[in-house]
Amino acid sequence: MYVIIAGGGRTGTQLARFLITEEHEVHVIENRPNVLALLHREIPSEMIHEGNPVDPLVLEQAGIKKAQVIAAVTTNDEDNLVICYMARMRYNIERTIARINNPRNSWLFSDVFHVDVAVNQSEIMAHLIGEEMSMGDMMTLAKIRRGHYSLFEEKILPGAFAIGKSVQDLNLLDTCVIAAILRQGEVVAPRGATTFQEGDEVLAVADIDGARQLEQLLTPAKNHNHA
Repeated sequence: MYVIIAGGGRTGTQLARFLITEEHEVHVIENRPNVLALLHREIPSEMIHEGNPVDPLVLEQAGIKKAQVIAAVTTNDEDNLVICYMARMRYNIERTIARINNPRNSWLFSDVFHVDVAVNQSEIMAHLIGEEMSMGDMMTLAKIRRGHYSLFEEKILPGAFAIGKSVQDLNLLDTCVIAAILRQGEVVAPRGATTFQEGDEVLAVADIDGARQLEQLLTPAKNHNHA
């Protein structure tokens, strides 16, 4: 996939490095001399384009006409909006991603400016903190489908309701699927008749409601009402 990253600061640099390891074709646009000096130490120079990322000529030199994705991660919200708008309207880019620097501007990052995905770091942090507080010891390993579903891990503690019960006995919500059970270093493929044991590590794909139900079933039954 051909990806253009507008903004070569820490966010842009880390994003570029990750995409390079995933073997995507990456091109980064940056115009600040001090940032460029650091950027050249982190990624190959042929991937770096010096210039203003809101300048169509600079975008074209970076190959925007053949790019599938553009990530606008500059430190200026106005520039990020302009970049996304121009990428879609002028160059018909399939996917636009924009960083929100000032949370008060988040309402602008919408279809009006052709922003497909807006990354609001303050909102993400608040969501994660709230989620971690509500989910107890259950660990979120990965977000799936823009965060609506997640991959969770939970260890079955002594006294948990699920011990000795089968997968089908738990009557899980449709939005919760047991993906795997790790037992004494081995992977157990879950079936309807598979029973849970104390110490099992359960991996599940679920939305927030499904994860909360599962968390109750895998923790000591005395703390919950399963009637």
